[in-house]
Amino acid sequence: MNPLANQDGVRKIVVPAAIDLVNLFGPNDEFLRIMEGSFSADIHLRGNEVTLTGTTAEIARAADVLGELITIIRTGQGLDVETVERVITMSAADEQPAKILTQDILSSRGKTIRPKTLNQKRYVDAIDRNTVVFGIGPAGTGKTYLAVAKAVQALQDKQVNRIILTRPAIEAGERLGFLPGTLSDKIDPYLRPLYDALHDMVDPESVP
Repeated sequence: MNPLANQDGVRKIVVPAAIDLVNLFGPNDEFLRIMEGSFSADIHLRGNEVTLTGTTAEIARAADVLGELITIIRTGQGLDVETVERVITMSAADEQPAKILTQDILSSRGKTIRPKTLNQKRYVDAIDRNTVVFGIGPAGTGKTYLAVAKAVQALQDKQVNRIILTRPAIEAGERLGFLPGTLSDKIDPYLRPLYDALHDMVDPESVP
C-alpha cells in the first residue's frame, strides 16, 4: 500500500491496481462495513483510494487490517466474513494474520485446510519440527483435525507410507459405558473423531 498522505486524523491509501476491490471490500461493501463497525474511524472508498478519518491509533489499526487483507488476496486466497473478522481480531493482538491464515496444510475434496489462530499455527509448526507432539486444550480447538491433516499431508508427500490411528480408551467428558459387540465395535467410538476427520480429507473408500 502506498499512502498518499499521512496527516493527523486523515490517511489516504491507494489499493494496488492488481487487487480486485469487490474481493477486498466484499459484495455490496459487506467487508467494508465490518471494518467500519470495528474501528472508531470513518472509511471512505473512491475508486481505488481509501480515506481513513479518525484518531491516529484507530487509523493505524484500520490501515494494518487493510494491509493484511491485501496480503491475503495476493496469495490467491479469497476473503469471506469469517476471515475478515479473524484478521481484525488477530491484528488487534499483533498476531500477523496474513502469515497465519495463508499457511496451507492440505487441499482436498474442494477445500483447503489451514490454521485459523496463532496457537493453531504454533501447533502445526511444532508437528513439522518434532517427531512427537502433545496438543493440550479444550474440545473444538482443532487438535485432532489438524493432526490428521498433517498426517494426510505427510502421506500424500510420501514422507510416510501409512497412517496408524491410535487413541487411549479413556473417556474425556461423557462416559460411553459398556459397549456391546466385537472388539472393533468397542474401539470405534473412541476413534470416531479421527475417522470423521479422515473422511473429510480423503475418499472414505480408501479408509479401511
